[in-house]
Amino acid sequence: MASTRRRLAAILAADVVGYSRMMRADEEGTHERCKAHRRELIDPKISEHHGRIVKYTGDGMLVEFSSVVEAVLCAVEVQCGMNLRNVGIADDERIRFRIGVNLGDVIAEPEDIYGDGVNIAARLEALAEPNGICFSQTVYEQVRDKLPYPFEDLGQLSVKNIARPVHAFALRAETIAAMPLGETRSAQPLSNASTAGSMATFVPRLSIVVLPFANLSGDTAQLYLADAVTDDLTTDLSRIPDLVVISRNTAFTYRDRPIDTRQIGRELNVRYLLQGSVRRSGKQIRVNAQLIDAESDAHLWAERFDYATDDLFVLQDEVIGRIAVQLNLEVIRAEAARPADHPDAFDHILHGRAALNRGLTPENYSEAVRFFEMALSLDSGSITARAFLAQVLAGRVLELMTSSFAEDTKLAERLIEGVLAASPRHAFAHYVRGQVLRAQNRFDEAIAAYETALALDRNSVNALAGLGQCKFFTGALDEVIPAHEQAIRLSPRDPSLPNWYWRIGRVHLLQSRLDDAISWIEKARNANPWLAGPHGWLASAYALKDDQTRAAIELSEARRLSGDGRFVSIARFKSLQSYGKAQALAEETFFAGLRKAGVPDE
Repeated sequence: MASTRRRLAAILAADVVGYSRMMRADEEGTHERCKAHRRELIDPKISEHHGRIVKYTGDGMLVEFSSVVEAVLCAVEVQCGMNLRNVGIADDERIRFRIGVNLGDVIAEPEDIYGDGVNIAARLEALAEPNGICFSQTVYEQVRDKLPYPFEDLGQLSVKNIARPVHAFALRAETIAAMPLGETRSAQPLSNASTAGSMATFVPRLSIVVLPFANLSGDTAQLYLADAVTDDLTTDLSRIPDLVVISRNTAFTYRDRPIDTRQIGRELNVRYLLQGSVRRSGKQIRVNAQLIDAESDAHLWAERFDYATDDLFVLQDEVIGRIAVQLNLEVIRAEAARPADHPDAFDHILHGRAALNRGLTPENYSEAVRFFEMALSLDSGSITARAFLAQVLAGRVLELMTSSFAEDTKLAERLIEGVLAASPRHAFAHYVRGQVLRAQNRFDEAIAAYETALALDRNSVNALAGLGQCKFFTGALDEVIPAHEQAIRLSPRDPSLPNWYWRIGRVHLLQSRLDDAISWIEKARNANPWLAGPHGWLASAYALKDDQTRAAIELSEARRLSGDGRFVSIARFKSLQSYGKAQALAEETFFAGLRKAGVPDE
């Protein structure tokens, strides 16, 4: 009896779905697959989150954690990892887990644990759906303000051999499937750290709280508008991959309190604070926002938005969209600038994203590829790294900044299909799929992919611009300029801005508005002289204006920068690029201008 004692513990119970059937069909193969999953994923995750494997049964396991937050993180990461490992596996050979997590009193012995705490965990596991997780109310109460997961309340449920109903919560299989793996890793506990040292150790690198925006209108009746801006910003920021956002209920506890940036950062374990104000006077509305580093108290970014409108919904969409898009760029830039003595996969992902945000040039593309490949060398299962590598490969194909067009497109396609198989509701992945399809001239399919990305994340400006680009190729020219103007409004400092200027100019050229075309395309060229396309289109426009000198200069640059030799001849260009339903207009304008600039037909 001396070795028997009671303690409070977080208990994780897991079970393989359909284990008996799989063993009957392929006993040796099933056993080896289960062992491989344990060795390569499950055991390392348990160790990473400081758990203790109490026992493995033939088709399940029982694990004990001292921290309920770590238990939940481990459960989510295991299910995300299994989703990825099952990609490409025949359905009848896939290993799927149900997981239950409870927090309760256990009787602990050296080799096992017992008691109602364990029994409830086992019953919760039975309630979970395949690839899903079920939690007790005690677990939910402990983690709901610490982890940014969309728990579903299942209500009071009667379970076998438990006297009282169990109030259960769930993370559905489709919810877990929609989580980028990097998001689960960045969802670290938001504990009440009290020192800067602990903050540096435990704070998620991409983490933020939107503090209640101040109402400066002098009219308490206008408080609702400031609260609506705060709520909508919290919602929109939560859609950004890998960003941990504190819930609005927690954030609103700081209303009307003195703002001590460092203290709030320590209390909520976040690296960044967004604070601001709303002032309304008649139809005039001003919104101020500023991003602050919670560790250094440095102000990283500030913006003021002035509007005159009666339509508050339009105002909120416009302001919130712009803030969300800009914050995504600013936070990535700030995090990538932080020194790391021992960079991990996520550090490399941040550096790769920062390289892209500096502008679309051959050097930046190459640097981004290098960082994303290093991330995958450290974590081959990283969905985030796979998605961004696919984006870079497709992007440099579209921008003519590669000499390996077919290889880059094929690899990008394979990467993004794998990501979407594991996370079918990953907004960024749908955008990247649109890019790959556009690189393959499959414009109607690309439109569907971009529309899916926008349905999942309305602030995906790149998906919006990609949609506008595909409208060009499908002949809906009237929809091209509005889409790109909206993208420019939402992200006026975006690294893709030169592309958007160029696309607007192309529409003007096809519709024979040469002065407007030249104005927009010159803006594109000046903003990013590394893009071959604007030089080629300027050569055509200048030639149509009988300015042969400037046409010759731009054509020479287009030929130098283009990686596929498309400006060598009209035939070569057409073999590489079809303008779809806009082809007839392109013949009358763009190609006519190229011929006039000196591009031969053959």
